[in-house]
Amino acid sequence: MKALVLFSGGLDSSVCLGLAVKKYGADEVLALSIFYGQKHKKEMEASQKIAAFYGVKRITLDLGEMFRGSRCSLLEGSEDGIPHEEYARQLAATDGAPVNTYVPFRNGLFLSAAAAVALSNGCEAIYYGAHADDAAGNAYPDTSVEFNRLMSEAIYTGSGNALRVIAPFIDKSKADVVAAGQKIGVPFAMTWSCYEGKEKACGVCGTCRDRKKAFAENGLADPISYEE
Repeated sequence: MKALVLFSGGLDSSVCLGLAVKKYGADEVLALSIFYGQKHKKEMEASQKIAAFYGVKRITLDLGEMFRGSRCSLLEGSEDGIPHEEYARQLAATDGAPVNTYVPFRNGLFLSAAAAVALSNGCEAIYYGAHADDAAGNAYPDTSVEFNRLMSEAIYTGSGNALRVIAPFIDKSKADVVAAGQKIGVPFAMTWSCYEGKEKACGVCGTCRDRKKAFAENGLADPISYEE
């Protein structure tokens, strides 16, 4: 295969999957979906459906044990609630630290695992959907331009110069991600973004707010329904 996509079933990774399929063809793309103990298991269900939509092979990993001791509110074992406010307000209370939905070094772990899987399957590229809005204010430091540069260099070197990391939105906004996905016909209605593991997206957690704003900035209606 040519490319592996780190694929959560969310909006950003779905656009990356669409871009990879457009470039290489479905037969040359491998989707890697990782369970890490997240409360919102619905994204794993979404990833299965979207992979089937594109006709790509999908494999899964369970890395939940890696985060067993974390208090991150995104994880099943945490007693902390998921904040129902925009990231700017969350960051105002952290004194420069990441928000409490930051999963410890998740992208570092995921990219490392993806590199091993990609090399084992003959891939030449890893796609992932980090974007500038998530990195803003140090909310998610493992989505920053600098983090991406260093991890990309490490993976390229550690793979014997055989594997590249492609983050097409690393310096772009979520609105840019939506625009790119709209252009290539990504099935946004099938994607799942919400951090709450409910039947409908809550509409008020940080990622729901960012998603709704991104669609609005493109003059588009978000095709999913929300509780609020």
